[in-house]
Amino acid sequence: MFKRILIANRGEIALRIIRCCREMDVETVIVYSTADKDSLAVMAADKAVCIGPAKAAESYLNQDAIIETAILTGCEAVHPGYGFLSENAAFARKCEENNLIFIGPSADIISSMVDKQSARQLMIECGVPVVPGSDGLVATAEEAAHIAERIGYPVLIKASAGGGGKGMRKAFSREDIEYAFETAKSEAKAAFGNDDMYIEKLIINPRHIEIQILADKYGNTIYLGERDCSIQRNNQKLLEEAPSARLCKDQRTVMGETAVRAARAAGYYSAGTVEFVVNEQGDYYFIEMNTRIQVEHPVTEQVTGIDLIREQIRIAAGMKLNIAQEDTCVNGHAIECRINAATPGVIKFLHFPDGYGVRVESHLFEGYEVSPFYDSMIAKLIVHGKTREEAIRKMISALEEVVIDGIDSNVDFHISILNNKRFREGSFDTSFISEEFGL
Repeated sequence: MFKRILIANRGEIALRIIRCCREMDVETVIVYSTADKDSLAVMAADKAVCIGPAKAAESYLNQDAIIETAILTGCEAVHPGYGFLSENAAFARKCEENNLIFIGPSADIISSMVDKQSARQLMIECGVPVVPGSDGLVATAEEAAHIAERIGYPVLIKASAGGGGKGMRKAFSREDIEYAFETAKSEAKAAFGNDDMYIEKLIINPRHIEIQILADKYGNTIYLGERDCSIQRNNQKLLEEAPSARLCKDQRTVMGETAVRAARAAGYYSAGTVEFVVNEQGDYYFIEMNTRIQVEHPVTEQVTGIDLIREQIRIAAGMKLNIAQEDTCVNGHAIECRINAATPGVIKFLHFPDGYGVRVESHLFEGYEVSPFYDSMIAKLIVHGKTREEAIRKMISALEEVVIDGIDSNVDFHISILNNKRFREGSFDTSFISEEFGL
């Protein structure tokens, strides 16, 4: 096992990794920006090193500064968390070149999976169902129009290097194509520095289902059930739950086995997530693989009792999985609500709920200043119950107890979602928020 790990991230995920490392008797070094000098993660780590100003491009995305800090502080490995450099193949390769273990898959695996088009082609070759679409990259709006005519409208124009809903536009007719293609391409260039595009048939109002997998470096791969991430606003996940209210036992088994097949085809190791869309008829299609820990990983931990960060670190250290597929089971139901700040500001008073089956992951404290420089998520509230209905009631009760004075948040909106009749019945898809709330 590693003696010292550098954490190249911030906020609640940095704290999550620090706490796990403490339990494993592993020292932690965290890099931080000037905006985060008084953060909980900086206080909690064994050592903290400032590597730049508030702008992420000059700090959390500064690959050379992070590598240099890891070497100078005697770290053996780097944990990227999620976001920032977590799926950056060039950074993973720099770690490898400097004899640092990147806690995640290899640079080559990241390259093959982060490029959506190459991942799609690999899935086709190994028999994983994919959404009908272009055979390769699409260079022009005119070419996009020809493909759309062939596969039929509506279509989804997507950035090959995309993620988080960026570089993605829908087109419902020939008149939509040029604008959709050019705006998606421009957004992709600005967000990822890569404007390669491809096209898929748009599955109308699907469920967004993802399968959590763990794979070691010795060919052992398992799946840990599914998460339903269909509650989204502007393609951004807002609420996740495990298991899905709409999958039957046979469906989740088949999708789990498919996810394992996909991971093995990629030669994958580490924690990872294989994402699918599921249509009204129950047909499922691969859309992408995330080669990192997910924001919503706690719901899987709650229903399986498996610490995914711990397993991720063990795998990176070269250890074999000590869990077999037959050892895994899903118990009860878990829900996660992402609590986002509507505006930056100083936290004047803070109270989070507690109690049986309630978990909070947050970097907030009274006096903390929510920065405008980073993602708006300020906390994750996770509950676990014996049944879905029990978990919903527990989450409503927990949300009603939250007090975050000094900024506006989306706590009340989550309560509205949980009280919605369609949500309670499990009768929803990715269009739920737009249809029910007009957002």
